[in-house]
Amino acid sequence: MIATFVNCIAVILGTMAGILFARKITAEISSVISSAAGVITLVIGMQMAFKTQNIIYMALSLIIGGLLGAWWDIDGKILAFGRFLEYHFGGGKKKARAKASAQSEGELSSDSAAVPEESRFAYAFLNASVLFCVGAMAIVGSFKAGTEGDYTILYTKSVLDGFMAIVFSAAMGIGTAFSALSLLAYQGALTLLSEWIKPWVSEQMISELTGLGGALVIMIGINLLELKKLKTANYLPGLIILTLFVLLDPFISRIAELFV
Repeated sequence: MIATFVNCIAVILGTMAGILFARKITAEISSVISSAAGVITLVIGMQMAFKTQNIIYMALSLIIGGLLGAWWDIDGKILAFGRFLEYHFGGGKKKARAKASAQSEGELSSDSAAVPEESRFAYAFLNASVLFCVGAMAIVGSFKAGTEGDYTILYTKSVLDGFMAIVFSAAMGIGTAFSALSLLAYQGALTLLSEWIKPWVSEQMISELTGLGGALVIMIGINLLELKKLKTANYLPGLIILTLFVLLDPFISRIAELFV
């Protein structure tokens, strides 16, 4: 678990550095950083997506997972949790009190106070959580840490995540730091359960999960570039669907051979 803690600390430190940097820049430079973050995220996502070995599994997993996620409103629930974190730990209480005070003094109309603003904090939390948790390094690194005591991959990932946290927080704010909670839960669980899970994880499994994770990262990049508003978290069930496809691949292949 020590490597996962290091990874979380790297994300927090990177976020702090990004916020300090962002305070000293203009709105125009901030826009440039946001665009750069979007492009970098797209490149990372594409590199990951090309790891897939079966595009049909990826397509079906994205579609089925997206439908399930939309039905369960996973994106909305994660954003709501992000807003909860913002309210209690990100200065949300102070903002709410200031808004209420301004309204009572007639500085805000009741209508304007009733319209909730989209939370950059919550989106930073959601996008950073997905970015830091999907990918082969999180899976393989956690398994090696749990079964072999080898922390090399997770330490390397910590450095990369720290730099990405600088870019993300400069573009989206302190919500990036709270993605360390998601990282701790995800990588921590993989590390603790690695002995039990590892026999089921093949090279094909890692490649396919990395590929689908890349597709999710591409969605984050599209959102950062404001090309289209995609509810990335709604597609997370696709990772479970894809896992089932890979586990059942021998049976699926035999059935397919019957029709060839």
